[in-house]
Amino acid sequence: MKMIDGSCVEFADKLASKAAVPGGGGAAALVGALGTALASMVVNLTLGKKKYAEFEEINKEIMAKALKIQEELLEMVDKDAENFLPLSKAYGLPKETEEEKKYKEETLEKCLIVACGVPVDIVKKTYEAILLHEELVDKGSKLAISDVGVGVQCLRAALISGWLNVLININMIKDEAYVAQINEEIRPLVAKGTKIADEVYSKVEEML
Repeated sequence: MKMIDGSCVEFADKLASKAAVPGGGGAAALVGALGTALASMVVNLTLGKKKYAEFEEINKEIMAKALKIQEELLEMVDKDAENFLPLSKAYGLPKETEEEKKYKEETLEKCLIVACGVPVDIVKKTYEAILLHEELVDKGSKLAISDVGVGVQCLRAALISGWLNVLININMIKDEAYVAQINEEIRPLVAKGTKIADEVYSKVEEML
């Protein structure tokens, strides 16, 4: 059974245990999905209200995007676990002989790159979801404005958490070209995403 098909209590208990998965990556994906779900909730509370009629179509587009991102992030909870397990096993490979050392080194490199994949996607998707909240803070129902704040804070946490899971992997990867590519692509999203999230949160506070 997929972890996301279980109960919240079951997931929290597994997360609290010494089991290899779920870990920080899975938690980041789940928190990101919850933050994105709040965007959909705000839209649902806004649609059909005369006061926000001018934003009706835009809000429908926001919700369509949010639902897709939410689904993708939920899938990443289990995908991150699948990608991490081979890495956790690779750490236990023997390294007594030169041949074993070489094999372990090569295996770790491959597994680290695979393990990096989902956290990279978490950063990308949570950044996209933060942009949705940036729109909603001005176009969503003011009765649900605190939920925009909660949503964007969840996404900010998920964005940074995703990045931390990228960072721990690329700091051990020896492929300099791959590391440079990830840094060039992902670091700016983290910087811009946290800045936008902070701006949205400040707006929310001012409205309350």
